[in-house]
Amino acid sequence: MFDAVTTWYRHNRRDLPMRSDHVSPWATLVFEVMSQQTPIPRVQPIWERWMERWPTPVDLARARRSDVLVAWDHLGYPSRALRLHACAQVIANRPGSRVPADMDALLELPGIGPYTASAVASFSFHQRVPVLDTNIRRVLTRVFDGRQFARKSAPSRAEQNRAWSLLPDEGDACALWNVAIMELGALVCTQRAPLCDQCPISERCRWLADGQPADAVKPRGQAWAGTDRQARGRVMALLRDAHASSAERVGRDAVIEAATLPGAPADQAVQVVDALVNDGLIEVDRRGTYGLPD
Repeated sequence: MFDAVTTWYRHNRRDLPMRSDHVSPWATLVFEVMSQQTPIPRVQPIWERWMERWPTPVDLARARRSDVLVAWDHLGYPSRALRLHACAQVIANRPGSRVPADMDALLELPGIGPYTASAVASFSFHQRVPVLDTNIRRVLTRVFDGRQFARKSAPSRAEQNRAWSLLPDEGDACALWNVAIMELGALVCTQRAPLCDQCPISERCRWLADGQPADAVKPRGQAWAGTDRQARGRVMALLRDAHASSAERVGRDAVIEAATLPGAPADQAVQVVDALVNDGLIEVDRRGTYGLPD
């Protein structure tokens, strides 16, 4: 299975700069945080601008939070930007200001969970650890369990044990295996339209052998229109534009207007603005004007 997947990968992988052998552990960490719940085509141009502007943790640690939020642009979930900033500050105070290679040390960093820690440990430091993102879990669930989709939001103990059992003995080979099977899930064993005739391990796939039975419950993408997420995004966009134009501060009426969606409950806009303040993503001063945090 290893040979089939990695051979396919060598001939079919995308040319992604964030997966280059020369990318630093810090750049890998930034990419993995950015790409959570966000497609790579949206991430890549913003990641490239970030790495040009803040190529090391020390560079980002010195940045203003407002500049970090502006540079985050339209990626969504802007709390990730502030967590990256906090993570950079912690790393900047470590010996050599370097990203740690150890899983336990990675997990101690702000905003770094098991997936991101394992991805950095594997891709950057060639540690012998499995990486279980949505794509890899889907491939392994179909091949071994005969189900269309993995059923839990977080990997089960059984999934983790199986992922460990599939790892090669050497760390370099583990990194190759993890990235290859991830790419297979992204390009071939996709959620909506799997290309089974192009899969290098189709003859091993229990789901395909069973006739591709559909799961009763399919994964749903997160709603956007009319939600608090949409309203939050509108407020953040307003304040990013104000910051970029040097106006920086915006009156409450304009902020509430940005947070008001057609047909939304009357109190949604106020609740959204208050939540953004509580989350530290925006600030209100004594005059009642709003802006990005310094």
